[in-house]
Amino acid sequence: MEKRLIDLLMECSVTAVTRLTGTKWDAAWGVVSRAVERGLARKQRRVPRLVGVDEKSVGKGHNYQSLVCDLERGAVEYVVEDRKQESLDRYFRQFSKEQLRQIEAIAMDMWDPYIAATRDRVPDAGEKIVFDRYHVTTQVTKAVDQVRRQEHKELKANGDMRLKGTRHLWLWNEEKVPPWRREEFDAVRKTKLKTARGWAIKESLRKFWDYKYAGWALKYFKAWYFWATHSRLLPIIKAAKTLKRHLANIMTYFKHRITNATVEGINSKIQVVKLMSRGFRNHEHYRLAIYFHCGGLDLYPRLEAA
Repeated sequence: MEKRLIDLLMECSVTAVTRLTGTKWDAAWGVVSRAVERGLARKQRRVPRLVGVDEKSVGKGHNYQSLVCDLERGAVEYVVEDRKQESLDRYFRQFSKEQLRQIEAIAMDMWDPYIAATRDRVPDAGEKIVFDRYHVTTQVTKAVDQVRRQEHKELKANGDMRLKGTRHLWLWNEEKVPPWRREEFDAVRKTKLKTARGWAIKESLRKFWDYKYAGWALKYFKAWYFWATHSRLLPIIKAAKTLKRHLANIMTYFKHRITNATVEGINSKIQVVKLMSRGFRNHEHYRLAIYFHCGGLDLYPRLEAA
């Protein structure tokens, strides 16, 4: 019966399972709790070769949990409350220095507490931290949006509404602009608007990731950085300087070629679980649900030999 309930809970919310089976909510949730407890007890204590670190919002406001994922298995290794240095440090403290030395690369965003915890605990961390390309590009994408908002306010004061309703056009990559808006977008981006200039700088950064050799990539970044910092667009200049400060661990991408795309996929699955459950009562329930659905655990009870 418990195996059957686990199968149902993998596909449905706890509330839906109670309706389908006539089981009480506490009993159904007890199945989840016991399954995760079994899975974690059986799990081999090992350090992944390729690690992804990210945060996941628990609810409204600045309320987060940190996720550590095995990028090769596509599974959550560790869930801990908050996104402080101590949060990630608690994961690393489980292992010896020799075990942590087995980590080849760690993908993360440019969040200082995660960086500090990794540098403190992981041998040769400076060569292993890889700032995720999506988060790197997002720094510049957000800057473009700031330029757009500022410029729209200035233009609107003079009765010019060219930028009205165009927010997502500047956030999308060029190939993602829908066909039915392409003519409109082509017309506005070919103007001398500051936003169009910022968007062009953002799009040009994407070519940086296509280089095969780190030396050529670095040469391209330097040219891009000169353009960005001479753009006279303050948000773009600020974003470019942020990337320059973190350049060493942006360049490690060309050694390890990893991203947090796997983690983003796990985050999407967690979001589906969250929506299906219509939220969770507390952090512990949320943590158990993540392990249950995304932990790659052996959840099922086993018949003991007589």
